[in-house]
Amino acid sequence: MTERDAALVAAVRAGDAERVRDLLGAGADPEAAGEDGLAVLCAAVDAFAYEVAEALVAGGADPDRELPDGTTPLLRAVEGGSPATVRALRGEVLRLSAAERERLLAAARHWYGAGAEEELRRRTGATGPAQWSSAEEEWCDVEQVSLGGVTARAGHGAVLTELERAFRMLTPVAELVERAVRHPDVCHVDWSASCLWLVQRRDRQTWSAVTAFLHHPSPDHRRFVVDYLRSGDRDLSISLGVNPYQQEGAALFKAWALEETDGGVLAALLDAVSDDGPDEPLGLRYAEHQDPRVRREVPYLFDARLTPEATAALFALARDPDPEVRAAAGGRLGRERPGTPEVRAVVLGLVRDPEHGVRATAAAALAAGDDRTPEAAEALVALLAEEDQELRLEGAYGLALRDDPRTREAYERVGPLGPQHEHDHRRSGRWRNL
Repeated sequence: MTERDAALVAAVRAGDAERVRDLLGAGADPEAAGEDGLAVLCAAVDAFAYEVAEALVAGGADPDRELPDGTTPLLRAVEGGSPATVRALRGEVLRLSAAERERLLAAARHWYGAGAEEELRRRTGATGPAQWSSAEEEWCDVEQVSLGGVTARAGHGAVLTELERAFRMLTPVAELVERAVRHPDVCHVDWSASCLWLVQRRDRQTWSAVTAFLHHPSPDHRRFVVDYLRSGDRDLSISLGVNPYQQEGAALFKAWALEETDGGVLAALLDAVSDDGPDEPLGLRYAEHQDPRVRREVPYLFDARLTPEATAALFALARDPDPEVRAAAGGRLGRERPGTPEVRAVVLGLVRDPEHGVRATAAAALAAGDDRTPEAAEALVALLAEEDQELRLEGAYGLALRDDPRTREAYERVGPLGPQHEHDHRRSGRWRNL
C-alpha cells in the first residue's frame, strides 16, 4: 500500500470527507483496502459516514463491486438502514440489471418488515438487550440499534422509498403514507422520504390521493397531509417557480381548520394558514382553545395592525399558563407600531417573565421596537445581568438603537462574541455611538 493510500484509509476511518477528497484528487486509490481487506468504501458504509462514502464514489469507488461474501457496498448500505448512505452510493442505479435491483429492494423490504432489532437478533444470535440511540442524517432523525457487536440504523422504510424513487417505481400513495406514519414524526427519515417522493410526483392523481387522507380517523395520517401540502408549497415553488396546487391547498387549509378536532393537527393547520397571510376570525375562534399548541399559533394569525378584539385576545394569551403561548403573544405585541401604553406594559412585563424563552422573545421585540420610554431603557439594562449572552446582546443592541450613553459599557458586559455571531446584525450596535 502506498503512503497516499494509507493516508486515505486513515481519513476514511476518521470520517474526514474533506481529507478524503483531497487525497483522491492527489491520486489515492478509491478502491484501496482497509485493515479488513475490504475496499475503504465498506468502512464508510459500516460507519454510516455518508459524506465520506459520497466522496469515495465521486472519486471512482464502485458501489456495485462484488465483495468476497457475495454482497456489494450498496447492498451493505441498504441493509445498514441509513438512507443518506444509500443516496451517497446509489449513483446510476438504473444501469443495474433487473435481478440486482430486485435484490436491493428485497433486502430493504425484509429489514423493514422484520424490524432492525429483530433482524440483528436473527443474524447475530444475540439474546441480551439492544442498545438504542438516535442519529441525525441530513436534518432528519433515525434510530440506531446495536446488538451482538453489530450496529444498524432503522431507516429501512426510507431506504425502500429511496430505491423505488431511484428505480422510477410509482409506489402506491397509501403505501407511502403508511410508511411515513409508522414513525409519526415529521423529522423522521421514513416520514421525510415518503413526503418528498410524493411531492415530487406532482401529478393531480397523487395530490388527490394524498389529500383524501384528511378524512382519515388517525391524526397521524391527517398530519401527514398537512406536511405534504406545505412541502409542496415550498419544494415545488423552488423547483418550478410556481406550485399549481398552491391556491387550492390554501383554501383547503382554511376550510379544514374549521373542522379539525385534534390539537396537534389543528396547530399545524393554523401554522400553514398564517404562512399565506393573516386570518383574524380564525385566530379569535381558537384564542381560548384548550390545547396550548393551538393557542401558540393564534398570534401569528393577526394582521399587521391589531384590532381591539385581537389586542384583547393577545393580552389574555400573554397571561397564558403555557410559556410558549406567552412568548408568541409577546413577540406579536412587540411588533405593533405604534404600541399603546397598555401594549408596552405587557411587553415589559414579559421581559421579566420567569421563563427564559418568554424573556428572550419579548427582549428581541423590545430591543427592535419603538418604545423609547425610560422604563424600556431600564428593562434593557436589566437584561445585561442575565447569564445568557443572547439576552445580554439583546439588551445592548436595544440600548444602541436608542443612542443610550450606556451602550459601550453594555457591549463590554455582553462579552466576546463567537463565530456564530459573525454576521449577526446586533454586533453593529457596538459602533453606533463611536
